[in-house]
Amino acid sequence: MKGCVIALDAFRGREAAALMVDGQLEEILIALPEAVFAPETILRGKLGRPMKGLGGAFVDLPGGQSGFLRQTKGLRPGDPVLVQVTGLTEPGKAVPVGTRLMVKSRYAIVTPDAPGLNVSRQIQDPEIRTALEGLAQAGMTGADDRLGLILRSACEGAEESVIAKDIAQMRDLAQALLADQSGPPEILLEAPPPHLAAWRDWPTPDTLDDSAGSFVRHNVSEALDALLQTKCTLPHGGHMVIEPTCALVAVDINTGSDTSPAAGLKANIACARDLPRQLRLRGLGGQVVIDFAPFPKKDRHILEQSLRAAFRREGRDTVLAGWTPLGNFELTRKRDRIPLREALA
Repeated sequence: MKGCVIALDAFRGREAAALMVDGQLEEILIALPEAVFAPETILRGKLGRPMKGLGGAFVDLPGGQSGFLRQTKGLRPGDPVLVQVTGLTEPGKAVPVGTRLMVKSRYAIVTPDAPGLNVSRQIQDPEIRTALEGLAQAGMTGADDRLGLILRSACEGAEESVIAKDIAQMRDLAQALLADQSGPPEILLEAPPPHLAAWRDWPTPDTLDDSAGSFVRHNVSEALDALLQTKCTLPHGGHMVIEPTCALVAVDINTGSDTSPAAGLKANIACARDLPRQLRLRGLGGQVVIDFAPFPKKDRHILEQSLRAAFRREGRDTVLAGWTPLGNFELTRKRDRIPLREALA
């Protein structure tokens, strides 16, 4: 199916949202297990002792869990501190948290302790920017002077009354958080569930299907089942195998039935173009080692360009480390979500 489709449904008993573009799965959100603090969760914790060798300090979180905070300037052990979960980690390790909070909705982001009024750079029309700046000024008048505001690109084309209401709601929520800094460790604001997060962050689709069975109708369930397999098909009969281990993610590319002289290079370029999407949807990060199919060494620069362009479009923190002596390619990617297999466990 051509066009952009957002399907809101459930998968294996968990609330889920999927973004399909021209029949291909581009994004998936699945509700995490209750014991996992999802990124964007805002908590009140208690600062523990500093860890000089690690450049930060542990934070006591609700439920007996532990977080790790790097920004500890001006804080003392035992102090209550407002933190926001910034990422995910492996089971048994401390949850990464930060003190720079963001209270986000579809149109407005309020930033405690980061004052200032800003409009998304993606909105370039001078008249629209001027109108939005006026809305921002009016919406934050009388608010706590520690609060800042960012108006998101979704404001372009939205009704002013809707934007103003969104600003007011996020401003009031941020002020309530700042006023609730004392007490034992507690969850103050949970991360949005998948359906709400999809409305907040994804573009307006050509089709929105929020009725039961939407995942089956739009082939989302089939795409998710494929992501739970290690083998991923490539054009021209090739395939790649993506296998996460304790230390790294191994990616192996094979040409399959294609025996033409350029088979290796074609399969490798196809892998480079699709690998960012595969890693994102599978929830894989950390160190990634790619064993490309055999190809002429003189063509390495072509693969490097393909990888660089693909991960640049992805927009996530990725470092392309380069070639190893054995001819593999290494990169590191930020872990920003729980692996799909664990999310569905």
